Amino acid sequence: MSSISINSARRVFSISVLALAVTFMPLSAQNLSAGLKHDIDSLYRAYAEENHFPGIVYGIIIDTMVVHTGASGLSSLADSTAVSISTAFRVASMTKSFTALAIMKLRDEGKLNLDDPVHHFLPELKDLQYLTTDAPVLTVRHLLTHTGGLPQDDPWADRRLETTEEELDALIAEGISMSNVPGITYEYSNLGYTLLGRVIRAITGESSQAYISSQIFRPLGMRSTVWEYAELPEGVMAQGYRYRNGEWSEEALLHDGPFGAMGGLISTVGDFASYAIMHLSAWPARDAQQARPVGDGPDDGPAGDGLDDWPVRRSTLRDMHTISSGVAYSSSRLYPGGPDCHVIVAYGYGLRWSVDCRGRKKIYHNGGLPGFGSNWTIMPEYGIGIIAFSNRTYGSTWAVNQEVLELLIDSMDIQPRAPEVTGTLQSRKNDLVRILPGWDIPGYESLFSDNFFIDNLPEDLKAESAIIFRKAGEILQIREIVPKNALRGTFIMEGRDNNITVGFTLTPEAKPRIQAFSIALTPKR
Repeated sequence: MSSISINSARRVFSISVLALAVTFMPLSAQNLSAGLKHDIDSLYRAYAEENHFPGIVYGIIIDTMVVHTGASGLSSLADSTAVSISTAFRVASMTKSFTALAIMKLRDEGKLNLDDPVHHFLPELKDLQYLTTDAPVLTVRHLLTHTGGLPQDDPWADRRLETTEEELDALIAEGISMSNVPGITYEYSNLGYTLLGRVIRAITGESSQAYISSQIFRPLGMRSTVWEYAELPEGVMAQGYRYRNGEWSEEALLHDGPFGAMGGLISTVGDFASYAIMHLSAWPARDAQQARPVGDGPDDGPAGDGLDDWPVRRSTLRDMHTISSGVAYSSSRLYPGGPDCHVIVAYGYGLRWSVDCRGRKKIYHNGGLPGFGSNWTIMPEYGIGIIAFSNRTYGSTWAVNQEVLELLIDSMDIQPRAPEVTGTLQSRKNDLVRILPGWDIPGYESLFSDNFFIDNLPEDLKAESAIIFRKAGEILQIREIVPKNALRGTFIMEGRDNNITVGFTLTPEAKPRIQAFSIALTPKR
């Protein structure tokens, strides 16, 4: 491997950032300001330099659009090739969600069940030696969720991308050692996802790479995404580097093999953005006939350019985003200047899920291999996403991506999406406005469930409401309802002296009635 002095390569970070902005931004109805772009670019440049990345490339998504991209540094130190948004990087374990998506597609088509034993598809695992005689059989779901009882194997698996099918056959034939029984605990397994690749091959008759290429890449227009780096035009593939003792040394690029199902994907920021947009656009749940920012149908390609339908239903994507295993708790200083923030992290299908002390949910995955590091994160409730690749061994971009996401939210005052206000919810709000404060509208009892006046005596409701409305003063305005879901919401009645907050919950009946009610005096702000 060749080595390049850090001093001779210091000019890496003097390369100007490439930035693209589009003219359409559905969520914010405005473009990123020049100042915000500058701040984002500066964060990535500084992070790359501090962490000794030869190069870094990134893209930011708002709703269904890439609104900013940038690149800094070199993809090849030997010939001073600059990183660009067209440079291809190995995205490592970010590959796993593609393998999981392929499995989910086969599930939707009725070609497998997630709780099928793996040996139904891979007979060579029929005689798998479990740690105990009472161990459950290894299933497809176990492999998807890293609960198969296989040991964590990052260092070992990270060097096995060139393993051939025959060599994998031999490995399985010799026997697979297990660290636990299936279903007991989460343990990250690259071999597990390699076996999922084998399941795909057994069902489809083609390699997982070929199946994913035709069934996922093509519909999404991912024309620059490959598994074998030798297929790329010269100069497109980033060279990966290890940094040690003030020097970068080249990491060998590995060819494609069956372990590619766990981490072999090679992509560009633009291509990967199409995939991230698909996942982001799965939220919120909505009627198929509702207008969408792009496309005509319920699952049209995110580019809206006549591509085939999405590989799977939106509901299937949301399945992938749901907690399935690996729930863990941590505390860290996520927000500058604030106290430690509690974070819960879990694993879905090929993707991680987290929620922090501010209630901000994220779907994401990191990638790391010799020569490369990456992260992609989406925040469905905020309609934003981010992708960043580096060409340094295990050069994670997770931390800087989270910092940029918070910068976007704060600088653009992006608010989480609220549920849709249903007609029934709005109607019951209007009923309450008519009834309050006297509770004396004829026939109003029919709007409430059978339990309501047992739990809330009419004389108490009238007395409490009279006191609250007297302290609020003249009602000047009634704000729009804030829905919690389709059958629960709150609204504020602005008084001259104080505000009144009203909350209510409806029944699950065909014609929902009010089953619970709250009213409280709140100071004006």
